[in-house]
Amino acid sequence: MTRLKERYLKDVVPGLKKEFGYTNVMAIPKLEKVVVNMGLGEATQNVKLIDAGADEVGRVTGQRAVTTRAKKSIAAFKVRKGMPVGAMVTLRGDRMYEFLDRLLNIALPRVRDFKGVSTRGFDGRGNYTLGLRDQLLFPEIDYMKVDKARGMNVSVVTTAKTDEEARRLLQLLGMPFRTA
Repeated sequence: MTRLKERYLKDVVPGLKKEFGYTNVMAIPKLEKVVVNMGLGEATQNVKLIDAGADEVGRVTGQRAVTTRAKKSIAAFKVRKGMPVGAMVTLRGDRMYEFLDRLLNIALPRVRDFKGVSTRGFDGRGNYTLGLRDQLLFPEIDYMKVDKARGMNVSVVTTAKTDEEARRLLQLLGMPFRTA
């Protein structure tokens, strides 16, 4: 069992049960999935960037990335329907806990002048999205092989009904939210 999952079962579940007064164990919020997405808009000019981006997302998550394609054509951006425009991975189970553990304990502390993540990333339904400015935060990425710093979005989907429950769940898991 992963370190973060163990922490969830031993510390977070009893803490949430006591704090929010859940009577049923199944009502306690839990992590459902983590989606890591890297937009590669400049790949419209150079298709080889998709392979590099997908490889980097795959190294960070430990799972093969899927290339996402444009849903419709946008002339201003020179994008045609079906063109590859990004790479994404959906993590569940142990891989999700492993990735979140690495994100919280290794990658986020490597951010320069880190004061915590914003609390404004909640969507109103108990899900949290975090934007990272570059992929070099993760030690799995080789600095010498990176041609350009690309950002990525990390969406944490929970079963929480409200943002308050989700915020408390992530806080107890170790997410360093900004205090002020």
